Amino acid sequence: MNQTKTLLLIAALTGVLVWIGSYFGGESGMVMALALGLVLNGVSYFFSDKIVLASYRAQIVTQAEAPELYAIVANLAQRAGLPMPRVAMIPDDTPNAFATGRNPDHAVVAVTEGIMRILSRPELEAVLAHELGHVKNRDILIGSLAAVLAQAIMFLSRLVGFFGARDEEGRSNPLAGIAIMILGPLAAFMLQMALSRSREYLADDYSARLTGRPDMLASALERLHAYNHQLPMHTAEPATAHMLIVNPFRGGGLMSLFSTHPPMEARVERLRRMPIEAR
Repeated sequence: MNQTKTLLLIAALTGVLVWIGSYFGGESGMVMALALGLVLNGVSYFFSDKIVLASYRAQIVTQAEAPELYAIVANLAQRAGLPMPRVAMIPDDTPNAFATGRNPDHAVVAVTEGIMRILSRPELEAVLAHELGHVKNRDILIGSLAAVLAQAIMFLSRLVGFFGARDEEGRSNPLAGIAIMILGPLAAFMLQMALSRSREYLADDYSARLTGRPDMLASALERLHAYNHQLPMHTAEPATAHMLIVNPFRGGGLMSLFSTHPPMEARVERLRRMPIEAR
């Protein structure tokens, strides 16, 4: 279901792009904007791990420097049939974790110092299995594709807003131009958020299968959610918040519509319903 939803959301982003492209520059204008987005996101895709690690001041650690963390990741990677990813530590007391890298051969799993202090070993294993799920499912690639489409949508929306939209007979339509300038980026943003939430559910499912302990991931998520609500991550940025296992910012009610993560209650409830298969 979530894989199908991912395809539908990508198709929806493409549809918004084509719709806006029809108002400005025709087919050639749309292709040029998409090509620009591909170039920009291609650079981001190949250097995403370095960019994200630097923004969180994460440092790659060796087996000697973090033996327990390294051992857990190595064991899970072997069970998952994945190459051993690099392991990084983030100097932040707020517990959280993320994975990055353009493919399994260039993956990095990063955790904060805070998460090492508050989670039990089974809970930490469940969290790291979730991050390996993102690696296994190539979520960085999917996120990059969505970003390409979203950037192209925003670029075209600005052009339409600046030059104005035109109807089928080529006459200027300023109201349509303003509407596209506002609604185009908003639609792209909302679709990206929905896509991110869908991939989080998939990574939760992967962790449950790999460890056989969905209850441990549920327990870990509840702990992480509570800590991040009380002490938001000071190094987190909106552009990379979707990569973290729980939302690093406070926010509820109407703001949940703009969250990159599914509602915590829904994630925990799904995991609590799954059977425990201790390994």
